[in-house]
Amino acid sequence: MTTNLEIDENLIKEALELGGHPTQDAVIEEALREYIQRRKQLKIMELFGTIEYEDDYDYKQQRRSR
Repeated sequence: MTTNLEIDENLIKEALELGGHPTQDAVIEEALREYIQRRKQLKIMELFGTIEYEDDYDYKQQRRSR
């Protein structure tokens, strides 16, 4: 997909140097992948403390009984 973007030239230059990417397209794709991954991680972190479990649950005991 072709998209025209106005991105700060200094940001692109720095990202090219830091990431070692060959093209601006590669930098933008990597940035989007990292953005998506981070957002997914944040959603998972929101679940901490919301899942109820039994304090005395012993998963090792469950494995032995099979």
